[in-house]
Amino acid sequence: MKEIKITTLAIVVLLLASAFSLIVDLESKLLLNGKIELKIPEDFELMKEDMLKVKYPMESRPTLVFTNESGGINVALNHTQNKADQDMITAYKDNLVQTFKSVYPSAKWKDSGVKEINGRKVGYMELVTPAMDTEIYNLLFFTDLEGRLLICTFNCTKKDIKDWTPVGKEIMNSLIVK
Repeated sequence: MKEIKITTLAIVVLLLASAFSLIVDLESKLLLNGKIELKIPEDFELMKEDMLKVKYPMESRPTLVFTNESGGINVALNHTQNKADQDMITAYKDNLVQTFKSVYPSAKWKDSGVKEINGRKVGYMELVTPAMDTEIYNLLFFTDLEGRLLICTFNCTKKDIKDWTPVGKEIMNSLIVK
């Protein structure tokens, strides 16, 4: 009888937890002229030019930015001019980690490394950086595409970290280079 009560309680807790957890529908999109495939939240749209200029004031803006309605959660892609191949991913990861540590000394680091995703080496960094009025969760991941570095980022504000971190990781793990 005690085992049944414990099992029932566990099921109720799981149901309650799932009832309050965020469900985000992702859809696979062919991007950069069909050169990559990446899952993006269904309700995200391309960021409008005026918001793009505010969020990314420097001229070296990402190639594409998908965002939610408020602009607080983003998936950005930048196919840079920097030369890259699979053998350079670890060096890029090391360099980017050092750069971010220098630029954001108060950042809270969660993880960094290189892993294989869909047959490709992908470097990644996961950290929380300070912003003007909040903190920003950043999941930056990168690989090579056509001999150049492709950098993708997922970010959200501190209040969304718990719900959106798993979504960001799912987006990263969906990357396919065609």
